[in-house]
Amino acid sequence: MSYFTLSLTLIFVLIPFILSKTLQLQLEKDIIIATVRSIIQLLVVGYILQYVFKVNHPIFIIVMISLMIGAATQNTRKKGMYIKGVTWKLILTFTMIELLTQSILLGLSITPATPQYIIPISGMVIGNAMVLSILFLNRFVDEISDKEDQIELYLSLGATPKQAIHRHLMTSIKASTVPTIEKQKTIGLVQLPGMMSGQIIAGAEPIQAVQFQLLILFLLLTTAVLTSIILGFLSYPTLFNDRMQLNFKKK
Repeated sequence: MSYFTLSLTLIFVLIPFILSKTLQLQLEKDIIIATVRSIIQLLVVGYILQYVFKVNHPIFIIVMISLMIGAATQNTRKKGMYIKGVTWKLILTFTMIELLTQSILLGLSITPATPQYIIPISGMVIGNAMVLSILFLNRFVDEISDKEDQIELYLSLGATPKQAIHRHLMTSIKASTVPTIEKQKTIGLVQLPGMMSGQIIAGAEPIQAVQFQLLILFLLLTTAVLTSIILGFLSYPTLFNDRMQLNFKKK
């Protein structure tokens, strides 16, 4: 695709811009900002990846993954601002997910140990973990805020913090993972996934594209469940003080 052809695709930006202007939705500024940022960010990343793939050195892979984890943490931490130490909890969660998934993929020789595979797959894993973290933190904070009296009642009756918060923790974990599971149930029927479609457009055999897509689907399923569980079990102890009292205030 040439840059001229790419410029023609801006018509898909112009359509929502005109509709927003016509219906007075006041989305024009956000549409322009999102478009400009996506162009700049993707082009910059494209040139960086072109260099990283050419050099093929582990240090650049580590740097790219570290930047992904840092960006995901920065974007997610605002959702958990009421949880003490949420920043390092997110970093630890994303790092553990990345290490686990890449250890399986590389250790079992499922994918080659090259930047062309490691970086894009890591991006999908960390990006999915970021979205799941946001979903979990939103639900968890709301659960604790709404059920604060109930949790304190359990504590007053002699329950441990883990027992008092268990039900709400499990509810938050389940709620954040359901969208991923439900999406996987209809994949291939309702939509053709992005990676599969991209490979087919690039000329890959459909069956080969399906195989890689299944790899990503199974990978993201693990990511979804583990992200919520790890972040949940790292977060709940900090909601209580040394006297096993709930110390949570949503401002």
